[in-house]
Amino acid sequence: MEDRGGSFVAVRRISQGLERGNSACHSSSAEVVAGSAAWLGRGLSCVCAQRRESDSRPSFDLTPAQEECLQQLQSRIDIPYDSSVHEHQEALRALWNAAFPEEELCGLISEQWKEMGWQGKDPSTDFRGGGFISLENLLYFARNFPQSFQDLLQKREGDRSVWEYPFAVAGVNITFMLIQMLDLEAVKPRSLVGATFLKFLTENESAFDLLYCITFKLMDQQWLTMHASYMDFNAVMKSTRRQLERELLAEDITRLEELPSYSLLKR
Repeated sequence: MEDRGGSFVAVRRISQGLERGNSACHSSSAEVVAGSAAWLGRGLSCVCAQRRESDSRPSFDLTPAQEECLQQLQSRIDIPYDSSVHEHQEALRALWNAAFPEEELCGLISEQWKEMGWQGKDPSTDFRGGGFISLENLLYFARNFPQSFQDLLQKREGDRSVWEYPFAVAGVNITFMLIQMLDLEAVKPRSLVGATFLKFLTENESAFDLLYCITFKLMDQQWLTMHASYMDFNAVMKSTRRQLERELLAEDITRLEELPSYSLLKR
């Protein structure tokens, strides 16, 4: 994962929901404002990279099944988003159709993408922090928990800030945070939470995608609880990570569906 600089985009809510018509290429009902705060881009390492480099750091031995599952997930993590690859193009179109089924997309490079919370008209520039898997995560969320996906996309629930976090780029941040938290780029997990996750992954090949959905919904709940605005995004992500680690390490949890935060999701 490369650390990259960049600007953020804050979205000022004009109404609780996005007004949509049937015409393609119409203006958004949200006002998009660019800035230079670093919760996006450089902020990724600030929020997520909390490793303590130490020769004495413990590692956890893996069963053959766990090792295979980890390697398969790592192969997904290693794939960068490539706008010239047909599969990646189709996944991006599928994400748009899942998010806005009644609105035709003008093109893979379009001002319309800002309505989903991308920084600019080309979403591929935002995938550098999370790779293709961050797009797969968003698409899994949209297909498996469409109600929660739409609730977060359109900011339907709660007493929300005037300046809201951009949905899609927040999703890329969450992918990055989970990879760091679970230490998924290491040969073996070097934390108890990472080792615990591999047990869930062995039982469910979609465990990372499912945990992503849980985390996104948990992050939004933390956002509302903290009455946060976009400058508070780092603090919200740190709080989300702490809560997620507590839930994953609870003794009575045997699968991800038993996490307390799973109950927040709606299909």
